[in-house]
Amino acid sequence: MGGQRDGREDGLTFVLVHGAWHGGWCWRRVADRLAAEGHRVFTPTCTGLGERAHLLSRAITLDTFVQDVAGVIAAEELDDIVLVGHSFGGLAVSGVADAMPERIRHLVYLDSLLVEPGRSPLSALAPEVAEARRRAAAERSGGVSLPVPPPEVFGVTEAADAAWLARRLTPHPLGTYESPLHLRGPVGNGLPRTYVDCTRPAYAALNGVKAWVRRQSGWGFVALEAGHDAMVSAPDALTRLLVELGTSRP
Repeated sequence: MGGQRDGREDGLTFVLVHGAWHGGWCWRRVADRLAAEGHRVFTPTCTGLGERAHLLSRAITLDTFVQDVAGVIAAEELDDIVLVGHSFGGLAVSGVADAMPERIRHLVYLDSLLVEPGRSPLSALAPEVAEARRRAAAERSGGVSLPVPPPEVFGVTEAADAAWLARRLTPHPLGTYESPLHLRGPVGNGLPRTYVDCTRPAYAALNGVKAWVRRQSGWGFVALEAGHDAMVSAPDALTRLLVELGTSRP
């Protein structure tokens, strides 16, 4: 990337990673806009979700999600990537940054969940919240998966968008919440990285994560006036921001 084609600089390469209960499908509006501007876009779906829901099992872990994304990058021979992780997808992004930092131009954590190396997502939650999630998984799926929440949890309230989400969201593998994040280095691995805080409405469960990011050095931190699922509710604004971040280095 970064060469010349017909007198113009080549577009960027984006890999967009979805969050819990979602799939690569959730990026459709943003991916279409980026592609229309001449960028390359890849939207992998992690094992057990979306069109890969038939693979749902107890064996799926955070490592599986990392391998899903890293596999696309390797198979497509991508480099100089703007790697974006939304919500739970931020964990997979951290794992990929640890495994293949030389492929990445900029990390974008879009209203992402973050945990420190060796911790599991459930261990980072309040004990009563973690127990409630385990109980819901046990009651609804025998402990295999977390049931789908209503679309408004993701800040999506417009009727057509909420219906679009409700048709497509799928149960999320519990094993990814119970397994630790394996990293050799720190979160972000020293790469150029920016946390995007979706502020309208804010997703209260991430308040602690955002406070942690603000205490770290080397992180960019920007606000986006959109709900948690900004790729659904504010695709124009998110597209502009992603291109801006991809063409700058904090």
